[in-house]
Amino acid sequence: MFVQSLANRLARRRIHYGWVVVALTFLTMLTSSAALGLPGALIQPLSREFGWNTEQISSVLALRFALYGLLGPFSAILIERYGMRKIMCTALLLIAGSMASVTMLGQLWQLFILWGLILGLGSGMTALVLGAMVANRWFEKRRGLVIGMLTASSATGQLIFLPVAAWLIEHLGWRAAVLPVFASCLTTAVLAFIFMRDRPEDVGARAFGAEAGAPVPANAGGRGMPLWEPVNVLRGVIGNRTFLILAATFFICGLSTNGLIQTHFISLCGDYGLTAIPAAGVLAMMGGFDFFGTILSGWLSDRYDSRKLLFWYYSLRGLSLLWLPHSTFSLYGLSIFAMFYGLDWIATVPPTVKLAAAGFGKERAGMVFGWIFAAHQLGAAVAAYGAGSIRTVLLTYTPALYIAGGLCLVAGLIAMGIKRPRPLGAAAAPA
Repeated sequence: MFVQSLANRLARRRIHYGWVVVALTFLTMLTSSAALGLPGALIQPLSREFGWNTEQISSVLALRFALYGLLGPFSAILIERYGMRKIMCTALLLIAGSMASVTMLGQLWQLFILWGLILGLGSGMTALVLGAMVANRWFEKRRGLVIGMLTASSATGQLIFLPVAAWLIEHLGWRAAVLPVFASCLTTAVLAFIFMRDRPEDVGARAFGAEAGAPVPANAGGRGMPLWEPVNVLRGVIGNRTFLILAATFFICGLSTNGLIQTHFISLCGDYGLTAIPAAGVLAMMGGFDFFGTILSGWLSDRYDSRKLLFWYYSLRGLSLLWLPHSTFSLYGLSIFAMFYGLDWIATVPPTVKLAAAGFGKERAGMVFGWIFAAHQLGAAVAAYGAGSIRTVLLTYTPALYIAGGLCLVAGLIAMGIKRPRPLGAAAAPA
């Protein structure tokens, strides 16, 4: 009753309740992203305290990325079956538990359980699939902008939490650095439990921008779908050219962002004499540029050809990664990198979601994008482990940067091979 009353009061002020849902989803994805990004700042402290090398710690982070991605398609059906509120609260509590328990860490296998398995599962339940489903359910108009805003939450998480974590690591130890994320998880879980609703119909509304005379869809949910339905969806699209290209480009996207820079950037800067605080500051600077770049990308994807946007995003990212080893890691050089790389860190998401929805229809878009996102996180897992192995064997990250930069240039080219999206209302592409 309280939420219905709130929705009615907002409606009288011409504010759609969907924006409340967006705010709650933003906080959830922000906290999840902060939890995913934090371990990258702890590679060196964990190595010093426990004697684990970069490759060993990177293998844990690779497992986290793989589970984070592979759960994406199934999180779509879990959300359909059990509702957004229950899944969001469960995920946040799992993440909070993994954050709190890691402070009692003693063995590498415990790190695998806490930050490989539990953190991977918890964050996977609130991955970008959640944002895509919120945008598709609650918005008929401004969908690209909403996706851009929710995607930017990962940048905001970095912007807020990493500099604080770096300061806590240096002054109070690495265990203190997990406390802000833990507290944020619990607070967001309480807010989601109180205010989150699954569909516009739950507050007596239509999706934002829906025609006044349009029928309100029945809230059937996903209770009739088997849990293996994502596998059936994958079988149906696995031979589709659009799906294969989007999955390939998103694999490279994850490889060149979460797996490489988010995981190893602070350690990379340490190789050049930068301590954790200035390195985290550069990451926060990237997060700031990415926040605006991703929202701008959502706005652009509502107006321009998403294929061309992907071409420019991947190409510019590739050039910035190829240049990074030559930046001298000075404040000036890293600032230039942070600007160009940060502006399109996750700017690829809004056009990718738009292309998936245009190619496979609104009803299947959540699960199809879930599999595309799984490819993203598998790419992140490859880079998290591969870059760590390269650093352990060659004592430098430079080859990993060159490989990632070259693959981004390839991704920009193959993105243009996607079929031109159909106009709104046209039939989806056959599998």
